[in-house]
Amino acid sequence: MIARQINGKHEIVERFSEKVQLGAGLMSNGLIQPDAFERGLACLKDFAAAMEAHPVKHIWAVGTNALRVAKNSADFLAAAAELGIDIDVVSGEEEAALVYAGVSSALPVLSESQLVVDIGGGSTEVVIGRGMQRDAVFSLPIGCVSWRDKWFADVAHDAHSVTAQLSAASEDARQVFGQAAEQLSGKRWLSVRASSGTAKMLSQICTARESGNSSAEGVSLDTLQSLQGDVVRTAIDPEYELPGLKPSRRELVLPGWSVLLGFMQAFHVETLAFSPAALREGMLYYMREGSLRNEAPLHVLKAS
Repeated sequence: MIARQINGKHEIVERFSEKVQLGAGLMSNGLIQPDAFERGLACLKDFAAAMEAHPVKHIWAVGTNALRVAKNSADFLAAAAELGIDIDVVSGEEEAALVYAGVSSALPVLSESQLVVDIGGGSTEVVIGRGMQRDAVFSLPIGCVSWRDKWFADVAHDAHSVTAQLSAASEDARQVFGQAAEQLSGKRWLSVRASSGTAKMLSQICTARESGNSSAEGVSLDTLQSLQGDVVRTAIDPEYELPGLKPSRRELVLPGWSVLLGFMQAFHVETLAFSPAALREGMLYYMREGSLRNEAPLHVLKAS
């Protein structure tokens, strides 16, 4: 994301993304796999070229779960530095803070409590807060890529078997999220917002089912559950096109559906809204706070 700061606020100049999946295959041996390693560096080269087209003065790059846990993350960070991009690897709690700041900064100032969830490739961040204040933060070892590698590395070819895989994966996800839900049993929230790719994918599918178009708006538990047969058909019938699902996301619809269903069941969420703002907007928030305090954004984030 490239932005310019005007009168204390950020104006987005350009935003783009690439599906890298740096953590793909990480569960097999704890290493960033060679093809993922190269995809990551190719992405950074593209980003470096894009930044050269703009008068960028301040750059901040952060690494999340894959770079937190991979045994060879230092090798990737060194290779990125050779491209002129120094990456700050943030903790799960710091990642959650970035996500929460991004989601909250895009909303009107609200005093109501909210639950924010961000399902990433290898981890999911869950935060409860009011306004910009975080009350409880969790970073859980579950994500759409890691769940794909765990549960759907070999997808069966018949509907009955795929349904069984899907049920087992969603129940496993419910148990993972249940650990956090139990700790939050005494807390209440008035709204739930979900950010990033998995939430966007399933919001588009659910909205297409409910209204006939795929604008990302939100997810209801009833609609999500009603999609189980269509999700299974997507896995076994290459000719089937699920309305609202982009071809580039097809491989993640099984794990994504499982993880989001497990989350909604564990936290007893009936409906959630999709937030287009997420971690990158949170980075802008802390970059702005850092410039106001004449401090590095990472220092401000750690102090928050």
